[in-house]
Amino acid sequence: MFKFVKKAALISALTASFLSNAVAQKTELTMYYPVSVGGPLTKIVDSMVEEFEKKNPDIDVNAIYAGNYNDARIKSLAALKAGKPAQLAVMFSIDIYDLIEQDAIIPFSDVVKSKEDKQWLDSFYPALMENGTTLGKVWGIPFQRSTIVMYYNKDAFKKAGLDPNKPPKNWDEMVSMGKKLTNDNQWGVMIPSTGYPYWMFGALAKQNGEVLMNGDGTKTYFDNPKVIEALQYWKDLSAKHNVMPKGTIEWGTLRKNFLSGNTAMMWHSTGNLTAVKKNATFDFGVAMLPASQMRGTPTGGGNFYIFKKTTPEQREASMKLIKFMTSPENSAKWSIGTGYIGISQDSYNTPELKKYVEEFPPAKVARDQLEFATAELSTYQTGRVRKILDDTIQAVLTDKKEPKEALSEAQKQATQLLRNYQ
Repeated sequence: MFKFVKKAALISALTASFLSNAVAQKTELTMYYPVSVGGPLTKIVDSMVEEFEKKNPDIDVNAIYAGNYNDARIKSLAALKAGKPAQLAVMFSIDIYDLIEQDAIIPFSDVVKSKEDKQWLDSFYPALMENGTTLGKVWGIPFQRSTIVMYYNKDAFKKAGLDPNKPPKNWDEMVSMGKKLTNDNQWGVMIPSTGYPYWMFGALAKQNGEVLMNGDGTKTYFDNPKVIEALQYWKDLSAKHNVMPKGTIEWGTLRKNFLSGNTAMMWHSTGNLTAVKKNATFDFGVAMLPASQMRGTPTGGGNFYIFKKTTPEQREASMKLIKFMTSPENSAKWSIGTGYIGISQDSYNTPELKKYVEEFPPAKVARDQLEFATAELSTYQTGRVRKILDDTIQAVLTDKKEPKEALSEAQKQATQLLRNYQ
């Protein structure tokens, strides 16, 4: 009897030791994640994390929803400074220079080793990689990515005598159609000028044949004549053509304005697509943005980053999670659930997304527009440079300054900020 009890006690001790070691060997990850666009984002992320943990029982993931992109960056860096850093985060793709300068992140190019990992690194759409690549290395992996698209009310087009299947192809057509669509209860078009005005302006500049900055994050081109022309056109939509409200247009309420019929056309993120699809009470279409010299849009949205203050085990676990979240299957699930772009051609080859695009063609507009896409405004001192441009745009749209004067001044300020980086 004594031997039996002793043996049982030994087995119990060994079992407890085994379980204790198993728990101790678990790798815990904290991931900050922004929620800044409509749609059931948290539910989809939660379901992905839950599935990942089932497949990887040795990894625990704590997903913390941090508000918008700016909130995600601020909270991530605050945790880092407080000595309680996260291991990975989805943050603005344009945060790259700020994060590098603060020595906060590591390049994926230094983490991937195997042939399979390098193939994975090369699997994403090149246009989506522009904002994640600099100094010859990849620092950010696409996840929640977008382009700006034009949503338009087909019923309003019919009522105005316009072909509902022919949205404006160029700036002139947007003005002429906008005039037919504008009435006492409805504007022809709305382009948001709060929240991310620099992003919308990047589209107009690209359409007019110019970009806002170089590829090294050290120079801006705000006073380029074509950039000035682009801002003049934006202002003229209200001041001259009367197809858009004067003053600023709120990013956060624009979707409601479109869904309630206050505007027949709106420029907005493709990340709103699923929400518009679910809530529109009218027939709507989605189109590429109209051209001036060419088609054009900046990419947008968030990338995955791995923080530098991580152990080898945490980096390995972070890579597993990121590869899982960006897999073709999960990218397809994410695109269908939110409207964001599938981040690789392989995602569009999955049966689910292939079927969805066939049944709902607007889902491929943002993807197809990548052919004409450019990087989103990103430089060293990004936050300060962005604010200079945002304030400039709003000053012009509210009739406080003229485009040439305002952008020349903005260029001088940006040049001063970037001088030490050239």
